[in-house]
Formats: sequence, structure tokens, C-alpha cells
Amino acid sequence: MAHASLTVKEASDAYANAMRNPAARRQGVCPICWTFHDPAYETCIACDRQPDHLDVVVPITYSVHMGQMHDALRGYKDDSRREVCRYHSVRLTAILWRFLEDHEYCIAAAAGEKRFDLVATVPSKSRDRDEERNQLRTIVGQWCGPTRERWRRVLYPADPPALERSFSAGRYTADAEVAEKRVLLIDDTWTTGGAMQSAAAAGRGFVRRGSGNRTPPAP
Repeated sequence: MAHASLTVKEASDAYANAMRNPAARRQGVCPICWTFHDPAYETCIACDRQPDHLDVVVPITYSVHMGQMHDALRGYKDDSRREVCRYHSVRLTAILWRFLEDHEYCIAAAAGEKRFDLVATVPSKSRDRDEERNQLRTIVGQWCGPTRERWRRVLYPADPPALERSFSAGRYTADAEVAEKRVLLIDDTWTTGGAMQSAAAAGRGFVRRGSGNRTPPAP
């Protein structure tokens, strides 16, 4: 039996009602992660407590707790039903695809670059867990048209793994392939930013000039 195929637009439209545009820059919106916070302070608490190794953060959407996007981001990795994981993965791929087709040039410009040479994904916290949970690598490195030719697995959890969930300069190791590259770094969620900042710090160990090390915490 033939299976109907979805276009990128059709697949991503399934989450159109769940997408929440990031707020415009203003007092009370963290200039690093775009989280809402007490306007009496310059940044949110999480960003204030860790170094910023990223040139620019560009969220795709806010993930509302227990909303459709929240369920998709949990389900594409953790649902016990394979067909449910694939359902969410296909549609999250389409969201990332459309977003980068429309906005990657602007992300690079915001980071002070013309383009990104290499695309990397943030690993899980341990090597065993990273091997088991390859869904983000599949999305970015195989399925998503704008990234699959440039994606490389260049970041790995440290061995032994770092215990901290917050920022740790030793949480990940980076392959020398990131040296002198303009890197688009992708993760599926941003809670405190500790994983993304730690991954960027590992990459910075090989980068001797500024590079665009960040993008959406979320599909």
C-alpha cells in the first residue's frame, strides 16, 4: 500500500497553533535566551549565573508547559510507541526546515557572519545516553534539507560524564573539525542554557576567531 507523503509546509502546519513567537527585545526579556524575567534585572537568573559563549541565540518558539509543542518535544524522544516518536520527529524536522530556509541568513548576520560552514547538535549528558538518544542527530543530520550536508558529529559527552546539569566547561569534548569553522549549534530545548553554553565552550577551545555558535533551543 502506498503511503501519502507530506510536504514540509503540510508537516509543519500541524503545529502552527502551538507556535509562540519569541518576544521582541525589551526590558523584562532576557537579551541572551529571550526568557521573560524580572525587569529590574538585565538578564534572567540562569543566564546571569553562567558565562555566555554564544554569539547569538535564536529561539524558534516558546514551548508552553503541557502544550502541543511541549508534548511533541517530549514525545519525539521518550514516547514508548515508535510510530508516535516518528510522527513528532517528522513534524519537528519540518518546523526546523522552514525556519532555517526563512531565517538562517539573518541568524548568521546577527552573529556577524555571512554563512555557517558546519552544523552541530548538542549531545546528551553521558555517552551511553547519547548513543541511545539519536533522534536530534537524525533530524538535523539526515532529514532536514538545509542542514544535512553540513552536519557533523563533532561534540561528545565527557568521559566520565560531568555531574552538573548547569554550565560546565568540561561537560563536552569537541572534535578538531570545528577549528576555524562558523558553527550553527542546534538543540531541541533550552531550559537554563547550561547544555548549550557548555557545548559552545567546548567548541570555542578549537575556534580562534568569532563564530556563530547558536540557534534555536527548540523546535
